[in-house]
Amino acid sequence: GNIVRHGRSPIAMVAAAAEPEKTETAPARGKGNSAPPLLVPVAKKDEAPVAQIVTADGIRLPMDIGTRVQCRWRDGSLYPVRVIERRPAGDTKGVPIPEEYEYYVHYEQFNRRLDTWVTIVEMDVKSAEQDDTKKRKAEEHDEEHAEFDPNALREHEEVTKVRNILKVELGRHEMDTWYFSPFPPEYTTCKKLFFCEFTLNFFKRKEQLQRHLRKTEMYHPPGDEIYRNTSRGKTAAFFEIDGKKDKMFCQNLCYLAKLFLDHKTLYYDVDLFLFYVLCEVDERGYHIVGYFSKEKCSEEGYNLACILSLPAYQRKGYGKMLISFSYELSKKEGKVGTPERPLSDLGLVSYRGYWTRELLAILKDPTKNVMSIKDLSELTMIKTEDIISTLQHLNLLAYQKGAYVICAADELIENHLKAAGSAGVVVDPAKLIWTPYNAEKEYANFKG
Repeated sequence: GNIVRHGRSPIAMVAAAAEPEKTETAPARGKGNSAPPLLVPVAKKDEAPVAQIVTADGIRLPMDIGTRVQCRWRDGSLYPVRVIERRPAGDTKGVPIPEEYEYYVHYEQFNRRLDTWVTIVEMDVKSAEQDDTKKRKAEEHDEEHAEFDPNALREHEEVTKVRNILKVELGRHEMDTWYFSPFPPEYTTCKKLFFCEFTLNFFKRKEQLQRHLRKTEMYHPPGDEIYRNTSRGKTAAFFEIDGKKDKMFCQNLCYLAKLFLDHKTLYYDVDLFLFYVLCEVDERGYHIVGYFSKEKCSEEGYNLACILSLPAYQRKGYGKMLISFSYELSKKEGKVGTPERPLSDLGLVSYRGYWTRELLAILKDPTKNVMSIKDLSELTMIKTEDIISTLQHLNLLAYQKGAYVICAADELIENHLKAAGSAGVVVDPAKLIWTPYNAEKEYANFKG
């Protein structure tokens, strides 16, 4: 079939509001690969002495890492960027030509997913100024990850600052990647990787993938199919996959996911997680749309650790479906749940939309006898703290005489429901055939 290409745009920063940008990403290995190293800073080779020239405007070329300069975006407009890395693009008898360097830049008004390589042709070189490190550190104060060790965050930024894989092909879709992913060293020089959409094995060349596809007899993810339903003319299915039983698939899924997720912490042990993979189903098989993962045993009551809708399937309501499905599992378990913290800004928007739709749908239903926050929590399995923060955000909650009072006029509820938007692809609880994970049974089998 035809390959559908999916590029990147500034709009994608807002369009992907269905994915909290955090995950447990484990280094995986394709068939025959040795175990990859942990994601730690690699000793950087000293850059060979670089011959510099000074332009008529007093600008040194090649520009130093950290330089701030105006750079042309795809729409022709100039935006401020910071030079993150540089590399020679041409040389004369092995000596790099100062004017022919390429620069990996970060557009300061855009998300990191839009970082890219440019040349001085796209830059307004006259605007170049050396970066003020102290000023930049103050500007880059990261509220979202304030709880993490600053040194570890700096190491993370250093290792992940340049995207290593630029494109992936998955089934009929070719997608531009957004972020660095810690693939094994033998894959880091590849600009494009080819994934089998059924097994998630990845290859350097399309010929290798084609040979693999001729041998494979599996046209769906491993694990158990626990949900299937047809809606809007498309059939969606969920598979539950145990990270311990299908380690290679789950590790490769994390590899793939990290290309589209920016976060500051990585987990290296998929054994402790269950993965819920959402697929579109047609006559050719099951095609991965996205997934979420959750800890098998979460002391904090988290019902979701990582969530991702692949770029090829965004804006189709699948991100909302993933969030909704995580709560349907919580209802089946009879446990109140909440997503793992910290949530990104986009993640908070997505969850607040779900919480708003669920809570207000109950409040407007006259058949529901809701008397308290606790009643709402028992009906939705949403944590009370999330209910309080959502209702406060909507100005529907008052605190009187030491207790919370819900103040919700019908017209106000309708307005908030309209603002929250559609529920995306709706989950039908009747189609869920699932038994919650039993840690005691797993331990008994382990001992046996």
